[in-house]
Amino acid sequence: MIGSHDVLLNVENLTMMYGARVGCEEVSFDLWPGEVLGIVGESGSGKSTLLRCISGQVAPTHGAINYKTRANGVRDLFTGMSEPERRFLMRTDWAFVHQNPRDGLRMSVSAGANIGERLMAVGQRHYGNIRATAQDWLGKVEIADERLDDLPSTFSGGMQQRLQIARNLVTSPRLVFMDEPTGGLDVSVQAKLLDLLRGLVQDLGLSVVIVTHDLAVARLLSHRLMVMQQGRVVESGLTDQVLDDPQHPYTQLLVSSILQA
Repeated sequence: MIGSHDVLLNVENLTMMYGARVGCEEVSFDLWPGEVLGIVGESGSGKSTLLRCISGQVAPTHGAINYKTRANGVRDLFTGMSEPERRFLMRTDWAFVHQNPRDGLRMSVSAGANIGERLMAVGQRHYGNIRATAQDWLGKVEIADERLDDLPSTFSGGMQQRLQIARNLVTSPRLVFMDEPTGGLDVSVQAKLLDLLRGLVQDLGLSVVIVTHDLAVARLLSHRLMVMQQGRVVESGLTDQVLDDPQHPYTQLLVSSILQA
């Protein structure tokens, strides 16, 4: 499950304020190589704000986000990296899977080109190799080869999400951020996508931070869980432990509302 003793991502006392409103407050955690961390809570709990901060999309009000880079050791995302360094990290070592796949795809170019662009961003230039890799990845996410030259707009929502996953994972990132990756899909499509995600995460040894309001998704994919309420982490621990024996009243309420649904 977790393949190294070295922490990959360390978040310390992360706080994001929007004027007087708290986005997230004093959040700290470590993420290990090969580990999947689930962040759960109701809408407005701060989980999406936290994800935007730790994935480098917005700078926090204060706190540290330390990442163990391949070449330069541990660096703070905002005080220790330039903007170009962060952008390079985001298109190589990191990946972000959006809830709405249209936010993570270029809808005006083919499925193959969506995957190929990511490969070109890491320096690949041989057209034949890029096309072959793109075709291979379509197979990995269970999209038929003959759809390689089709536009994403001709795909169903579930296929678009699988294409977005292929685009993100083709460069072998070490850290993947997922924002409600099964949200908005019908139940049968969700189940197939979750099976696919779980297999890819295990096969590729990915480290993942996944935000979801769906505790069933969290249980299926996450090794550890953080429960957020009003911007703060109110409970954390091994996923089964948190969901089977919740200690905090808010977690108990979340779990019981799922059981009664």
